[in-house]
This record gives sequence, structure tokens and C-alpha cells, in this order.
Amino acid sequence: MKSGNKALDYIIKDMVSTVSNSKDEIFQIGEDSRVEFEKLDKELESIKEQVGNLIEDGDELERKVRSSRIRLSQVSKQFRQYSEEDIRKVYEQTHELQMDLSMTREKEKQLRERRDEIEMRLRNLDATIERAEALSGKISVVLNYLTEDFKNVSQTLETAKEKQEFGLQIIEAQEEERRRLSREIHDGPAQSLANVMLRSDLVERTFKERGIEEALSEMRNVRKLVRSALYDVRRIIYDLRPMALDDLGLVPTLKKYLATVEEYNQLHIHFASLGEKRRLESKYEVAIFRLIQEAVQNAVKHAEASSIDVKFELRKKMTKIVIEDDGKGFDPSLKREKSFGLMGMRERVDMVNGELHIQSSPGKGTIVTIHLPLNE
Repeated sequence: MKSGNKALDYIIKDMVSTVSNSKDEIFQIGEDSRVEFEKLDKELESIKEQVGNLIEDGDELERKVRSSRIRLSQVSKQFRQYSEEDIRKVYEQTHELQMDLSMTREKEKQLRERRDEIEMRLRNLDATIERAEALSGKISVVLNYLTEDFKNVSQTLETAKEKQEFGLQIIEAQEEERRRLSREIHDGPAQSLANVMLRSDLVERTFKERGIEEALSEMRNVRKLVRSALYDVRRIIYDLRPMALDDLGLVPTLKKYLATVEEYNQLHIHFASLGEKRRLESKYEVAIFRLIQEAVQNAVKHAEASSIDVKFELRKKMTKIVIEDDGKGFDPSLKREKSFGLMGMRERVDMVNGELHIQSSPGKGTIVTIHLPLNE
């Protein structure tokens, strides 16, 4: 048995080395794709500007060609009133304008084709970056499992069945948490910081082209983006585990959190706690806090609400949560891309055998209702 355990440990070490190298390679692929994406994105902006200029030039040349053709027609009909030199000049001028127009339209066509090619390449690169990030996250889970949670596991697990169940439980828990954090970082700080990079380039261009006042205005916008990114980072850190939940309990922690969101985003949040006053098992307090937190964040970030009502009602064997906002709403029947917030809420509700109902329509706000059974 001992020799078998040593062999298993050796296999795990070899797997760690292989997986680690694969992670580095995937990370490099993602970084290379990101660099190329930024380069092509800048080229695309330049091409769009050139296309716009060529369209204007082409339209102006078309106007001149029409005018010159009219002039040529008049000269041709009344050729006896004009010298041969005058007729030749009008003809050459018309021909030259037609050539310029043809060349301009050809340049415009070539730039449009290059623009379409770059846009397709950008879409492919974006997909590559997302796949690389997803694979990197999954490999990180496997690597952590191999290096930490599965370290010398053969010494404590005696049967293959126990090893399989143990490993699957660890992978499931870690994968779920890392997936949630990946969504949060992707939708929050990552996008904000990417916008900061783009806007910082715009500040320099604005200063050169429009002066210091316009540049200062752009700087203020950049400052708002940085502030938003900082808030998202702090929120994600807070999301890892709000310490007040263990010390103070669910209701005081919710009040503190909602007051912070209300102050930072300059909106109105009304919170009502109804029913019994007692502490719940940790898994229920965490689940309820996370669900309210996600619903409020959706109302703030996506629905752009100015007023949010949060009602928490605790009964003997169940709890009811209602979050209502006056935001722009949406159609729940339509499948939305990257709707990680709602997906995470449904998964968390399912974990505690609850029910989630969403009532919304464009322009009429959203009502999220959650029922959770308490099997304490």
C-alpha cells in the first residue's frame, strides 16, 4: 500500500508540472491575443476616420464632376464660341476629376475591406481571449487541487471511491467560487480599467486637438472610471466574506451594506425587516445576503435605478425576500448574453431548494421575489 501511495504522489507531482506549464502557455496565448487586439483596435479607429474623410472627399469630387460634365456639355454644344484650347482644358479638367473620383472610391473600397477584415479578426481575438481566460481559470482550479487539497491525500484516503468523492467535492466547491469571482472581475474592474486605458489615450489626443479645457473634462471622466474600478475592487474583496455577518448577524449587516451602496451611488434605498428576529444558520445568512447583494447590484449597474425597495421577511420555516427597483427593466423571456448575475442567483437559490421569480418589462422596473425554506 505504501509503495502504491508513493507512486500516486509521484504521478501527482508529474501532473502538477505538466498542468503548470500548460497554464503558462495558455496565459501567454491570452496576453499575445490581447496585445494584438489593442493594436488592431487602434488601427481600426484610424481606418474609420480615414474612411469618413474619403467619403467626404468622394462626395465633393462627385459634385465637381457633375458640374464639370455640365460645363463640358455646354462647350460641346456651343463649340464655335470657344477656342480649341478652351475645349481641351474643359475636357482635361473633367477627365482629371473623374480619375481622382475613381481613385478615391477605390481607396475607400480598400479601406472598407481592411476595416471588415480587422473587425472579424477582433471578434476572433476576443473569443480567443475569453477562451484562454476560461481555460486558465479551470487549470488554476485543477492546479490548486493537485498542489494543496490533494497533497499526500493517499495517506488519509484508503479506497478509490473515497478518493473520487473527496476530489469531486473539492473541485465542485472551488470551481463554483472561482467562476463567480471571475464573472465579478470580468464585468467590473477589468472592463473599467480597459475603459481607463482607452480614455487616457483620448485625453492626450483631446489636449492636442481641442485644448486644455476639453482635456480636463476627459480627465474628470477618467477619474470617475478609476473611482468606479476602485469601488468594484473593494466590493469584490467585501464579497469574499463580510466579517460583520458573523459578528452582528444578517439584518445589521444588510443595513450597513445597503447604506454604503445608497451613499456611494447617490440613490434611495428603503430596507424593511419583518417577522421574527433571530439568527439563522450560517449557510442561510450567507445565501440571503448574497442574493440581496446581487439583486441590488443588478439594479444599480444594469437597471440604472434611482430608487430600490428591499423587504426581508423571516417566518418560522421560511423566509421571503422582495427587491423592487424603478430602473429601465428588461424582458425576462429573452435570453441575454453574459447575464452572470441572474445565473448566479438562480444557482444559489437552487442550492438551498428555494424559488426565484422575476417580474420585469422594459421601462417599468424589476421585482425580484425569493422564497427560501428553512430546514434548521
